[in-house]
Parts: sequence; structure tokens; C-alpha cells
Amino acid sequence: MVVLRGEGRGIGEQHAHGTYTSPTLAAVIRSWNVFHGNAVPPERRAFLADAVRLVSADLPDVVLLQEFPVWSLQHLREWSGMNAVADVARRPMLGPFPSTAEIGRLLTDLHHGILRSAFTGQANAVLVTRRARLLESRSLMLNDARFRRAQGRRLRLDLVTRLAWAKERRVCQCVRIVLPDDRVALVANLHLTSMGSDERLADAELLRAASFVDALADPGDLVVLAGDFNVEPGGSATLGALAREEWGFSPPGPGIDHVLVRGADVSEHHGWPLDRRRVEGRLLSDHAPVEVALP
Repeated sequence: MVVLRGEGRGIGEQHAHGTYTSPTLAAVIRSWNVFHGNAVPPERRAFLADAVRLVSADLPDVVLLQEFPVWSLQHLREWSGMNAVADVARRPMLGPFPSTAEIGRLLTDLHHGILRSAFTGQANAVLVTRRARLLESRSLMLNDARFRRAQGRRLRLDLVTRLAWAKERRVCQCVRIVLPDDRVALVANLHLTSMGSDERLADAELLRAASFVDALADPGDLVVLAGDFNVEPGGSATLGALAREEWGFSPPGPGIDHVLVRGADVSEHHGWPLDRRRVEGRLLSDHAPVEVALP
């Protein structure tokens, strides 16, 4: 885990690439899979700094990021102006051999659109406004060997699927913070396994993550479970269950990126329109940021 301290900010209304008015509520919680800073369609260079500046420019309280290169960890504070807690899911590699973040960056600079995360590794991060207080951070590997074996038997997975599931660590990253209005929030950031049309692996990881977060939560905590779940509401039994009374989370969004909240009323789940994630005519990332606002 890497923890970076920065100059975080609270909610505002001025957007770096145009004017956008945030909901007039006390807290905005946002999630974005930044696609390693690639544009759509991908280009030779990436625009990661532009993406991080864009998603933090209107001063949200919490931003959960997925799918960014390990070398960029040291720059999150500078780009966002927020405190950052990051966890590495996949370390930089040269084929089967360990590498360094800098070597990964240099190689990927040859063509970001083609190489993407082949050498850079991959990480997730929670960005928090400076007006909030970080209390602790915890993480859980969701697809460790023991869990994969048990689920492989339960789901009757073939050998190819079992091997593919082991290729990348999937991490539930949890950060406990005190929001500017003094509410304590337990924020969990997820990037779950994608296995084509088979959503069962992501669904199993989601249930494990929700159970882990539920066990960490104290009575009265505001609980946030968010990120790139790689499951849609219709394809996940767990996602449907989380919105029912037993778990008590807010409803999911329509796609695979979600911000679920328990312990507070929230606004409707909102995904950014295409034009809001354009910078100099380029569409950033193959995912849209999603967010909710808390009264």
C-alpha cells in the first residue's frame, strides 16, 4: 500500500475544462476507471494527468480510481490536489520477470494505445479532500489461491478459466475517513475480475468484498462500496441482494461501474455524459465517471 498526502479540497463549482455545477449537497462521491489514461480511440500517447485533473477539478469529497499505472502513484497528489491512498493490484513486469515502475513507463511511452498495461502494472486509489481526516486503511486480496480453489469447485470452472483468474490480484481497498461534516465513512474501492460474458467470478468477488466491508464497519458508519464491478444489475445476484433490506445499500447504476451507499440518503446514481469527459476534443477512458451526492 502507498499513502500520499496532498492538498485536497472540498466541493466547488468551477470545472477545469468548462463550467459544471455540482449538486448542492454536502458530499460528492465519484468513481472512475481511467483506462490507464488512454483516449477512445486509443492514441500513441496517454492523457492520465488530464484524466485525474478532470475528475477532481470540481472539488469532490471522495474519488475512487481504478486501472492506472504504478509509476503514476507519486503524481496523484500533484494532479488531483487531494490526499491519496493507493494499492498495487499488479506489479510492473517484463514478461514473467519483475520490473520497475520507471522501466514500465519508458516502455509504454513507445505506444500507450497498444501496450497499455503490459509493462506498467496496475493500481487502484482513493482520493480524499484535505478537509476530511484519514483514520485507517485496510485491504483484502479478493481472489487469493484458497478462494479461487473453493469457488472453482463450487462454480465448476474449467482449467483455462481457473488459470486466467489467477493472472491478476483483485483487491478490496478500504479507507476509513472523517468527512468534513464529521460523519465517519468507510469507503471501499473495487476493480473486479472481467471474464467475458461470465460474470460469476466478479459476482463471487463482490460478495466477498461486501462481507469484508460489512465486518469492518462500525455501527453508525456511512459505508461506500464503489468501483468497476464488471457486473451489471441483471447479471449479478449479489448486486441485487445488496440493494435489499438485509444489506441496506442504495440501488446500483445501470452499467458495470457503481457507487453503493449505506447509512445515508443519496441522490440518483449519475454517470457523466460523453462531452463532460472530453479534453481538447478527446474522449478520455472507455468508462464514464459515476457518482452520487449525499445530503
